[in-house]
Amino acid sequence: MHEHILIVDDEARFACMLADVLDDAGYETHTIDNGRDALEAIRRDPPDLMLLDVNMPYLDGYEVASRIKADPATAAIPIIMLSAQEGRGARVIGLESGAEEYLTKPVDRAELLARVHNLLLLRESAVEAARLRH
Repeated sequence: MHEHILIVDDEARFACMLADVLDDAGYETHTIDNGRDALEAIRRDPPDLMLLDVNMPYLDGYEVASRIKADPATAAIPIIMLSAQEGRGARVIGLESGAEEYLTKPVDRAELLARVHNLLLLRESAVEAARLRH
């Protein structure tokens, strides 16, 4: 089974580049260009992981991450926040909103793939541990 990754970014060229990198690595991707539509898509078909831009129309990435983590049905979805905003302050806000990782644009492909792989392994381990407890 291929892991499903939701890419939420209003910059079409950047979203397509991310999708190409992840598709080439064997992941199944879906792109959405705003936070409002992302929340609706997650309710219909929760992804295994999401890449989430900070600056988007309707709802920014911080608000989207906060809503995802506040809902028990979606709280376990790992989030990698993406932003052109560098610096400790932006990174801390992203992590405090619920993102497990924060990467600055332009994203290094090797680092992106390593972080995606690691978060999916952690998620899989957590799901297996929860299954074994029940």
